[in-house]
Amino acid sequence: MSPSIAAAKATETSVPVNPEQTLKACKALVAHIKKAAAAPPKDGKQNLLADEESVVAETPVWLTLTTKNHIHDSNRLQPGKIVLPHALNTNEEVSVCIITADPQRFYKNAVAEEFPEDLRKKIGRVIDLSHLKAKFKAYEAQRKLFSEHDVFLADDRIINRLPKALGKNFYKTTTKRPIPVVLMARREKVDGKRPPAPKGKKAKRDPIENANARPIPEIVTEVQKAIGAALVHLTPSTNTAIKVGYANWEPEKLADNIKTVVAEVVERFVPKKWNNVRNFYIKGPETAALPIYQTDELWTDESKVVPNGQEVPSALPGKKQQKAITGGEKPNIGKKRKSLDAEPELATEEAAPTKEERPKKKAKKVLPASNDEKLDKEISERKATLRKQKAAAKKAVEI
Repeated sequence: MSPSIAAAKATETSVPVNPEQTLKACKALVAHIKKAAAAPPKDGKQNLLADEESVVAETPVWLTLTTKNHIHDSNRLQPGKIVLPHALNTNEEVSVCIITADPQRFYKNAVAEEFPEDLRKKIGRVIDLSHLKAKFKAYEAQRKLFSEHDVFLADDRIINRLPKALGKNFYKTTTKRPIPVVLMARREKVDGKRPPAPKGKKAKRDPIENANARPIPEIVTEVQKAIGAALVHLTPSTNTAIKVGYANWEPEKLADNIKTVVAEVVERFVPKKWNNVRNFYIKGPETAALPIYQTDELWTDESKVVPNGQEVPSALPGKKQQKAITGGEKPNIGKKRKSLDAEPELATEEAAPTKEERPKKKAKKVLPASNDEKLDKEISERKATLRKQKAAAKKAVEI
């Protein structure tokens, strides 16, 4: 099978998605969502608290990726981040919770004293893992924490330990799963490699002076990027949906975000890059999917070829397919294997025993011949006896 034309183009250009097609699809999708919001509801029930502008502003726009093969993600509880040219969470009233590694005092002081004013207002809580386990161990406390904040950021050092500490409320959906952020300073490389962390008991230090933390400007940049980034939640399937904007945005802004997400998600998260990409769509929560890219080769070559280079036979192969698979040899069905350890002479003697060694068959029992005259006589006697009994019974009834 010849390689895909789209895959060949992908090697020449970074993103083979047509930007004009993307912008055209964004304009059509935004216009459809606004028209649907302005139309009266089909069931006749009108929500008096929701107006047209708020409904359109809260309607997300999703970019859907379809791959040829299933994607296996080992870090499925850690969403990937893609920094967008137009941030998603620009609302000043958004509430952010930061979960850090122990101790929390350094990060609390940094947020209260050195963070910018606009970012400081968004951060409603800074808590480390030990305090999180102590204060939010109960199920009701976890539900309350889930409802109090809109975005949860977690230190990448302890994010794998959060599912047990936060409970199922945070992980049964992908809306508020903790987003990993890098708060620890990277160790400098020595001869191209980072030295391992020192072993043994750590010396006690003042919790206010955290020697492992990154510089404050870098932490501020990391938090700002994580709040407005697009999150990639890979599923063990061929479909992945990524939120790239909202319906009240300009189509040009949506197209810019889609272009960035398409390039990043294929380069970082899709195995075999563009050779494994099948389709890209954009859609709303209740709209049809508008295609912006489709490959010419819908299946990979590996899915139709077995390891030895032969074509995969059908479920019920014919004689020609069986002959191609086996090379013209008859299948070894019903043949006994010879012992590999035994000598050839002994194997032939055991395979063909003599007449004396064969077990004798038991003689069949001969059944006696049937006597029809005796059987007919017994039947006639039974019939005569039955007639006498009927006559006696009839006579007794008449009397």
